[in-house]
Amino acid sequence: MAQASRSPVATGPEQVFSDLRAVAARVRDRLSWEEPESAVALPTEERAAGRIALCARQERTRVLWAGANGLEKLARGRADDIGDDESFGMAALVLLEGRPSLPVRHQDFAPQEGDWAVLEVHRAAIRQSLVRVGRVEVSGHLSLDWLGTGFLVGPETVLTNRHVAVEFARRAGGGWVFRQGLGAALDVGEECAGGPEPVDGGPSYEVVEVLGIHEEVDLALLRIAPYLGGSALPPPLAVAADAPPDLPGRPVYCVGYPAWDGRRNEPESMRRIFLDVYGVKRLQPGTATGLAADGTVLRHDCSTLGDTSGAPVIDVADHRVLALHCGGRYGRGNYAVPLWQLVDDPLLVRGGVNFV
Repeated sequence: MAQASRSPVATGPEQVFSDLRAVAARVRDRLSWEEPESAVALPTEERAAGRIALCARQERTRVLWAGANGLEKLARGRADDIGDDESFGMAALVLLEGRPSLPVRHQDFAPQEGDWAVLEVHRAAIRQSLVRVGRVEVSGHLSLDWLGTGFLVGPETVLTNRHVAVEFARRAGGGWVFRQGLGAALDVGEECAGGPEPVDGGPSYEVVEVLGIHEEVDLALLRIAPYLGGSALPPPLAVAADAPPDLPGRPVYCVGYPAWDGRRNEPESMRRIFLDVYGVKRLQPGTATGLAADGTVLRHDCSTLGDTSGAPVIDVADHRVLALHCGGRYGRGNYAVPLWQLVDDPLLVRGGVNFV
């Protein structure tokens, strides 16, 4: 089962799924009524692309069916009989079923079943979280249109990563200013429309000031304001002022804009979970897996990619922001800044962060 450890979330199916047989049955049932479209009925000029898409769907079905077989063997204690295809398929199911990356449409997400049916109970609160998270966009940059994720933590204050903010800001005297010719905005839309291009799903706000970029921690605070005639800012997210109990295994979710990141992630795994749609708003549930011994890093296993940088890691139980996602390593997990450790930090105090 060596290949199963190649899952980007670094968590095996035994830890992810509460009932392996139930997941296998649900996957088989879904595959049994999925009818692939025929490429023959397409116009001549579209048939080649249709055949490619049909082959891709057939291969996806084969992989997931093999994964369901692997889960059945695992449930029966036959781990030694699991073949390479079944191991590969189980890794895909961990991504698609256990640690999904759910497209956001109209600041909402599709109904969930199985282990993540718990999200249904919290749908109203999660929707309130979604409208307070946006894509950090940049204007005037030579090669980039957007940089990562940010979220409202104060009346006019957005929290993101230091490595996001330094792309458009520079130090000047005792503070920070915009680099010449650059501007930035927070767009809370950019949702998934079912195709490769995002669509608007909410307002955009201008970044009018770089309040500060932390010297030691990978975070930055920005001040935003509505554009002329634009929508008013919503109230900020609640940020945890204290550590939650029982952190390892605690259900959490990220909201972010994962981008193609072939340098640090296995391309086929990305295609299986993100279906080649990147840079759009996604809800990414998972669990907190632990806290570093010195308390400076929270680890989690949500399915993230590059440009999820700056996303909030939110507690499913009370929807307070526990941490600021800042990066990850393929097959090992993700890392975030635990924000309750910074309640008295001068920069966050000055930014009026909504600690609760």
